[in-house]
Formats: sequence, C-alpha cells, structure tokens
Amino acid sequence: MSGRHLAKEQPDSFAFSKEGESQAKYWIAKYPDGKQRSAVIPLLWIAQKDNGGWLSEPAMRTVGDRLGMAHIRVLEVATFYTMFKLEPVGEHLIQVCGTTPCMLRGSGDIIKVCKNRIGEKNTISADGKFTWEEVECLGACVNAPMVQISNTSGDHYYEDLDEAAMEKLLGDLAAGKAVKDGPQNGRKTSEPLGGALTLSDKSLYNGARAKPLKSIPNAPKLAKKAAPKKGTKK
Repeated sequence: MSGRHLAKEQPDSFAFSKEGESQAKYWIAKYPDGKQRSAVIPLLWIAQKDNGGWLSEPAMRTVGDRLGMAHIRVLEVATFYTMFKLEPVGEHLIQVCGTTPCMLRGSGDIIKVCKNRIGEKNTISADGKFTWEEVECLGACVNAPMVQISNTSGDHYYEDLDEAAMEKLLGDLAAGKAVKDGPQNGRKTSEPLGGALTLSDKSLYNGARAKPLKSIPNAPKLAKKAAPKKGTKK
C-alpha cells in the first residue's frame, strides 16, 4: 500500500513474551500440518503486542520462521493491513473514528483535542505517551463520537465523548491514572440519554400482571395428554 514502509531504525532482535509464545502455539495448532501459514495474521498481531504496539522487521522474520514462510510474504501481509503498525507508536495508540455518525456527533472536536495535545496524526507525542490516527467505523455508532485506545491493558472503547471528556481522558492517561472505558457521559451502555424511557414499569417483569389462564375470556383450552395404551412404550 502507498506510504506503508518499514521504520528506518530497527531493533537487533525480537522474541515472543512468555504469554505471546503460548498464544502463538495455540494459533499454530489450530491448523493442520502444511497449513500453518494460515496463522500469519494472529501471529503478527501477537508480535505487535509484544513489541510495544508496532511490528519491527525482526518481529516479521520471527513470524515467518515460525510458520515456514518466506520473509517477503510476511512483509506483504503486514504492509497490506493498516491494523499493523510499521513504526513505533506512543504508549497509548488512539484511533479516532471519523465515519459519518461520529463526524455528525463531533469527532472533529475529538481530532482537534488530539492535534493540540499530541501533534499531527501518526506521530508520537513529546512525552512519548500518545499516538493518534483517524480510522473508519469501529462499530459503536450509537455511542458516537468514540475512540479506541490500545495499550498494555488491551484495546478499549471510550464513547460519548466531547472536548472536555477527551481532554480529561488524555490527562488521566498521561498521569498514569486508572480510566474507565465505555460511555464517558454517565449513561449505561447504549441506553437512551437520561436512562431508559420505555418498558420501565417493573410490574411488566415481576409477575404482578400475570393472570391465571382460566380467568382470560376465550382463552384456548390446554389439551390433556392422553394416557399411553397398555403395551406401548411411554
């Protein structure tokens, strides 16, 4: 893909972590003999996680050697998928959704915060804490605008953002404070703002409105189960 190149500065070597090695073995074992190359994408993902959020050339060679693949074939996969980062990133990789629902709900304001706090996209902030990029839909449209932040704790969604919430989120992460993922405006998951507005009467669910079938006019009669005839199996 255009503009997808390896970083100029590369480490001398790469090795999977203990957990990464266990995960690599799991994925390789999912495929029959001779088909191990099918595990190239999950192994590249594991290698990226073990390499500080980006794929180095030694990491790609390690994946190729484990799968019996030519190194150039691994490079072709890594450079095709933008989920693989070919240059170092900050401690927290921020992916800002810029697709239509998030754009209409204010993703431009989130991008402005990222530019002011971090710098231009795909660069590392001066404190080494952040890198940000704009991506396509991440599937949380009902909680737009939102971002995904990837770091050593995993890949988490932060939703229902505005400028103030994004500023606070970045400030807390930079200070090493614990942050809560999910909606940042107090709502629960993707319920309506202000709480549930329909089907909120508890009597709908606690059985208080239930009526015996016989008390319902024109209710169908339940057929009695016929007793089995003698000599037949039950």
